[in-house]
Amino acid sequence: MKSHLRGRLFLALLVSTISIIFVACATPTPTPTPSSPSAPGPSPTPAHPPSPSLSPTVPASTPETPPGYVEPTAVDSSEATFTSEEFSIKAYLSKPKSVGSFPGLIIIHENRGLNKHIEDVTRRFANQGYVALAPDLLSRVGGTAQFATTDDAVAAIRTLSADGIAQDLKAAFTYLQSLPYVKIDSIGVIGYCWGGGNSLLFATRNPELKAAVVYYGPNPANIDDVAKITAPVLGIYGAEDTRITVNVPGLEEAMKTHNKAFEYNIYPEAAHAFFNDTSTRHNREAAIDAWQRTVSFLQEHLMS
Repeated sequence: MKSHLRGRLFLALLVSTISIIFVACATPTPTPTPSSPSAPGPSPTPAHPPSPSLSPTVPASTPETPPGYVEPTAVDSSEATFTSEEFSIKAYLSKPKSVGSFPGLIIIHENRGLNKHIEDVTRRFANQGYVALAPDLLSRVGGTAQFATTDDAVAAIRTLSADGIAQDLKAAFTYLQSLPYVKIDSIGVIGYCWGGGNSLLFATRNPELKAAVVYYGPNPANIDDVAKITAPVLGIYGAEDTRITVNVPGLEEAMKTHNKAFEYNIYPEAAHAFFNDTSTRHNREAAIDAWQRTVSFLQEHLMS
């Protein structure tokens, strides 16, 4: 009898212990609250803080809308074509609906070519008061649309020459200057990923630029080429994008050596391409802050 009672007590204790373990494993680990984006280490604080709010016509960012998102009908957008050497370069052009004269902004796509995401970003900048032009830098090899997959577009990007890209960007700059509603002496450039590197490189080749923004782009092969830059430069980087970010101190040093205006921010827990809201690496908190910094920087250097 005592043996039977002892067995029942042991069984009850075993069931209770299993229940406790199951509950403990099933309870999710609380997700830590991400820290506010800030530049670690030597990253300087921008001279002008980011704008606290977006354009009145831009809805507040929600989990469903990326920073600065604007409905396509809020701006005037169309396809554009211009000539670079013997090539016909396709582009996406977006401008404010209002009548007037506006600063120009060249937007350089990632290594995937000119896609819907970059067209969306182009409209966001148009809504901020810019005539925004996103050239398809794959135009020399047929254009982004002809490639069946993203991998095909990336492979095609690798076949482009630095000189050809520079020539096409110069042609895009000249095309913007030809538009009657663009302020010809107030044109900047911004690029993402592969486009970020080309944004910085273009700044070394065009002394007429008034501002350049680099989103996680590589440095020029010859770092001392930054001596040719005349425009102020803003850099946006992700701490987890070590392949790119490890070279930021070298860029900062070269810019200081040649007395160039350079400010940047490195976002903790942000990876390469974190601004791209169609990517699995999108970091919403970092993207919102980067957008506000970018808007503030461009307003200072292109709107004044």
